[in-house]
Amino acid sequence: MSEVESSVFRSKFKAAAVVLAVLSATTPLWAVGPASARSAGPPCAGSTAPLSVEESRLSWVLPDDADPTTPAPASFAQQMIEGGGLQDYGPAFTQALCRTPSLAAATALVKREGQDLWQAAVKRAQRRGQVTGDLPYSDDRPLYWTRLQSTATLRRWTPDFSLSDAQRSTLITAFDRASRGMSDIRFPSGKGVKRVIMSGFDPYTLDGGTTGSAAGTVGNNIRHGNPSGATALALDGTTYKTEDGQTAYIQAYTLPVNYTEFQAGYLEDTVGPLMRPGAQRVDASITVSQAGDSVFDLEQWNGRYHGVSPGNDHSQPCPTVNGAPQLAVDNHGCDSAVVDRWGGPKEFSLTDPPQWTTTTLPIAQMIKANTGASIPRPPGDEWPDQSVAFGVVWHTNYTEFPDCSSTQQVTRNNPPPTDYPPTTTPTPPDAGSCSYSGGGGNYLSNESAYRNTLLRDRMGLKIPAGHIHTPDMQRFERPFDVSDTTFDAWRLAIVAQAGNLIHVVADSS
Repeated sequence: MSEVESSVFRSKFKAAAVVLAVLSATTPLWAVGPASARSAGPPCAGSTAPLSVEESRLSWVLPDDADPTTPAPASFAQQMIEGGGLQDYGPAFTQALCRTPSLAAATALVKREGQDLWQAAVKRAQRRGQVTGDLPYSDDRPLYWTRLQSTATLRRWTPDFSLSDAQRSTLITAFDRASRGMSDIRFPSGKGVKRVIMSGFDPYTLDGGTTGSAAGTVGNNIRHGNPSGATALALDGTTYKTEDGQTAYIQAYTLPVNYTEFQAGYLEDTVGPLMRPGAQRVDASITVSQAGDSVFDLEQWNGRYHGVSPGNDHSQPCPTVNGAPQLAVDNHGCDSAVVDRWGGPKEFSLTDPPQWTTTTLPIAQMIKANTGASIPRPPGDEWPDQSVAFGVVWHTNYTEFPDCSSTQQVTRNNPPPTDYPPTTTPTPPDAGSCSYSGGGGNYLSNESAYRNTLLRDRMGLKIPAGHIHTPDMQRFERPFDVSDTTFDAWRLAIVAQAGNLIHVVADSS
């Protein structure tokens, strides 16, 4: 984004702040505006009920990039919502909610509106129709912040009928799942078809970062996006002609960066029905998330262990104790537990699933395909091979507790070689060991990889399933601009090569 574009962008949001003040009768300003306006809005959605941790960030304001001694003219969330052309969604959702006469009607409404939000984000990312808003079409962040604006509305909604806390929570969950693309996954049946499902993630690590001197402003980590989420939006509902002449249909969804929803079965409830026998059974299931550097890592081993880092909602089921990691034996806060309804075959234990799962992605083909050759290299790309955008590496390292009753850890295959095939065969986890981290760490990326591949095994499938870690795209030219050409170039390059890698999986399924 140039200086001229940045100036126009800021001017539009200063004007938007005035418009929002005029529209306060229908717009839930408490969700996105400054603290003084947060309680404004229609009476049916203006209670003072506490917001969730993620929703509380809706009011956060960055320093103005042109003058960091002053706050930006609008909250960061509002800049994302308006920048994605979704500024009408929240007010329309609030008005529809205020007219809802019953729980049954509310249930239907939130599912429908959640799906509509997801589809609006997908259409924008795929440039189907006019791209509205000032942010690049590829930006994944407007969906995340508009979703939170809507769940905040649901949390502070006072309907004309009785609504228990449990019923409200169910409505919020239904909306959340629908707005992640989890409710509209449909594949064609019949021969000549390959069915591929992939997941991305929300933005994360939104707290902290570089700060300015403007009072009441926050660090610039709030700007983070997630290229895996952008990839999901770019690929959902697309088709690809495979090398053998079949048509691959790709369906996508996004996952929250929270242990809470994973433990509630978000992934299993989405993918599980598609791994059961029937016309909708998938031929490949891929999870994708963001890592670091200028490389795509194809993770070999996934661990059951929950790491110490908190989620976006600050949930932290397995913190360190006196600076040391906890053991997971008889400590299910530190271990993934299988949701009861996805118990699977008798040889798997619900309370003690395997410590490790492995990828069945076509590693050799994904590396040989040279998927970065046609992708423009973004500014600052550090992969040494100048002929590709990013490298693709078989990521075979992991860390284990060789003795599950001792905190002593051993890391193997580290660093993984960048050549394929490696000169030395990777060492697998010890029999009877307990996991501490897979190749993709022990945060929610690893959690998605573990649950997806465990589900494959529980269903007795031999399909390609595994995890792709993308490069890190959080590269901005200036400290407080919400978008610029470098940030967008990294997202575009990562999304394009990730799509190529998923097409290789389709070819091999």
